[in-house]
Amino acid sequence: MVDPEDHTAAAGAAGGARAAEPAPDAEPAARAALKRCRRVIVKIGSKSLSGDAWDRLAAEVAALRGRSGRSLVIVSSGAIALGVAKLGLKSRPKDMAWLQAAAAAGQSVLMQRYEEAFGKVGLLVAQVLLTHADLADRTRTNNARNALAALLEAGAVPIINENDAVAVEEIKFGDNDQLAAMVTPLCEADLLILLSDVEGLLDGDGRRVPVVRSVAREARHLAGGSTSGVGTGGMASKVEAARRATLAGSHVVIAGAREPNIVTRILSGEDVGTLFTAVPQRLSARKHWIAYTLRPRGAILVDRGAAEAISAKNRSILAVGVLGVRGTFLPGDAVAVVDPEGTEIARGLARMSASDAARIARKKRDDAGEDVVIHRDDLVVLPSE
Repeated sequence: MVDPEDHTAAAGAAGGARAAEPAPDAEPAARAALKRCRRVIVKIGSKSLSGDAWDRLAAEVAALRGRSGRSLVIVSSGAIALGVAKLGLKSRPKDMAWLQAAAAAGQSVLMQRYEEAFGKVGLLVAQVLLTHADLADRTRTNNARNALAALLEAGAVPIINENDAVAVEEIKFGDNDQLAAMVTPLCEADLLILLSDVEGLLDGDGRRVPVVRSVAREARHLAGGSTSGVGTGGMASKVEAARRATLAGSHVVIAGAREPNIVTRILSGEDVGTLFTAVPQRLSARKHWIAYTLRPRGAILVDRGAAEAISAKNRSILAVGVLGVRGTFLPGDAVAVVDPEGTEIARGLARMSASDAARIARKKRDDAGEDVVIHRDDLVVLPSE
C-alpha cells in the first residue's frame, strides 16, 4: 500500500543537510519566513492553562483565521491537572491508575473550557485523543491524518491530547511536547509553537536565545528538566520536540504563553520567543515516522564499512556487514543501527527477525539466501551531532 504522504520530499542520507553559517541578516529573514506559514500547531501546557487563557487563545485563533485563512491545530495539556482538582486530590498522583482516573475526570472539563471559549468567537472545536500506539500503527496514523484533514476542511479547530485515561507507560508519548512533534508531519504543519511558562530558551546568563539553527551546538546544553508538579515537560523536552519537528520541515518557536497576543506576534515575524529554524531538506513523513515515532525493539550492530556505506551512500544493510544483534524483534519492527563505537547512526524497519539476522550475520549472500537486513527505503540515517 502506498502511504498518502509519500509525495513529500525525501531527505538526504543524513536526514537533512546542515545549514551554512548564517549571513548577518539571516535572523530577520528567518523571522520573516514565519509570516508565510499556513498550517500552524499551537501546543499549550498545563501551567499555562489558567484564568482567561482559553479566551485569549480562542480570540487569537479566530482573528488569525479571519485575517489570513490559516489553519490552526491545538495540542493541549491540562486534563490531568483539571481532573486532580475535580477529584479533590492534593497533588498530581504518581500511581498510573490514579493518573488515568484524573485524566478521565478532567477531559470533559478541558473540552468544556475550549467549547465555551471558542464558541464565544464563533468557532467549533473537535477533540482528538491519541496514544503512541495509534501513531505507531501505519493504518491508524493514516486514519488520524485523514480525520484531521477533514476537520480542518470543515472549519473546526482540532484539540489534540494524549488519551491518558487508557495510556500506560508502553504507549505514552512521554509528554505533549513530544506528541506535538509527532503530530507536526501528520498535519503537514510548517510552524509549531510551543507555549510555555518562560519566554523562550535562556542562555547561561538568563537571556533569551533569539534563534537556534543547531540544537546540538546551540541549545541542548542550555535545557534542563521539569521542575513543575503540574506538567511533565520541561525545557529539555521542548528542545527535543523542536529538534524533531524541524527535521520534519517545520519551524518551531518556544515562547511565553502569558505574553499578550503571542501567537499573532510570532506569525507577524516579531522577535519573540526562541525560533528553531527548519532544516533545508526535510524528512518525508514516512521516514520521520520510522525515526522519531516508532520505538526500537532492538538493535543491529554493523561494522565500520557498513556504517560508512549507510551514512555516506544511503545503502541497505546487508548481512555481511552485521556484527550482531541486541534484543528481540520481528520482521517489520523498528530497530536501532549501531556502529562499532556504540553510537546509534540510523533507525530502520527490520526485514527479518533478530534470530534470523544473528544467524546470517557476517555471511555473504548465496543464490538461495536473503541478505538484506534493512532495505534502504526503510532506513533513516540520523543527523550527526
